[in-house]
Amino acid sequence: MIKIYTDGACIGNPGPGGWGVVILNGSQNVFLSGGEPSTTNNRMEITAVIEALKNVDDNDLTIYSDSTYVINTITKGWKKNKNQDLWELLEKLLFKKNVTWKWVKGHSGNEFNEKADQLAYGEAKKKMKINEPDSLTHVDHEGTANMVDVSQKPVTFREAIAKSLVTMNPETLQKIIKNEFEKGDVLSVARVAGVMAGKQTSNLIPLCHPLQISHLNIDFELDNENSQILIIATAKINSQTGVEMEALTAASISALTIYDMCKAVDKTMKIQTWLSYKSGGKSGDHQLD
Repeated sequence: MIKIYTDGACIGNPGPGGWGVVILNGSQNVFLSGGEPSTTNNRMEITAVIEALKNVDDNDLTIYSDSTYVINTITKGWKKNKNQDLWELLEKLLFKKNVTWKWVKGHSGNEFNEKADQLAYGEAKKKMKINEPDSLTHVDHEGTANMVDVSQKPVTFREAIAKSLVTMNPETLQKIIKNEFEKGDVLSVARVAGVMAGKQTSNLIPLCHPLQISHLNIDFELDNENSQILIIATAKINSQTGVEMEALTAASISALTIYDMCKAVDKTMKIQTWLSYKSGGKSGDHQLD
């Protein structure tokens, strides 16, 4: 039986996108990919399956995908509210074929799922370069820095999740857990500092818009095995601009507060900070880890 791995990707949702296919037919592996300059992640996921079926003659197939959208729409009868054109084409290609559908967890180390993902993102990046703007939004044609004008943008719900990872000595983490620092409860102070900083982002970063954040929360996950504290900062707002910088600022300052309160006993601490998720706005939704 032929095994097929499919995946779709989109940089921005909508935005430039790509699809990737890996067909395993005995000792022969076939790789297919393509892209579109303006599409959605879901359309690319469906397109990947369509292109795979176009390139196999066998009727007995196993299709692997990390897309719950594709798998559950077909196997559980989820409503096809969007992308009707692609669903109709897919149904025609599936006629008289015996397909076994299997969901595979994305980015879990599966060789062929990772390859399909690489193909899809590679095509999306090609399309992004074609559409790439010639200038930064914060810099005008003379090179002068300006705050982006968002006055004509619609107000929409925005959410951002940023994370900071603080790695430390095992003894330091245990002192935090046992609340043995003279300066006080490290995590409580770090939480307050993160929330305060997130609300002051526009005062710290010159070109950020002042925002009335409707929700800003700091959570901690303690990892005894690796001697790490994961800080998760979540910001929400109904606005014309996003809250990524607010979430990143909150996570960063929370991490720096932990560093400050523990530096007397641990000079080896390291901090990593990144954007984990954002939703809303023209660029759409992005799950980044």
